[in-house]
Amino acid sequence: MLNLFKSLLSGRAFPRIADIELAYLNASVSRVDLERRQREVDNGLFRRSSFDL
Repeated sequence: MLNLFKSLLSGRAFPRIADIELAYLNASVSRVDLERRQREVDNGLFRRSSFDL
């Protein structure tokens, strides 16, 4: 319980979007896959609002 409280106060309770994007790019299995993933990240795959239509 104390660890949860500390993590909430430190602001690291949730991963940053940049960390999520980096993990997604690091999971690529080939150069072609990496290039596709880079285009998706550049197009805002993880930065879209849930209110966008």
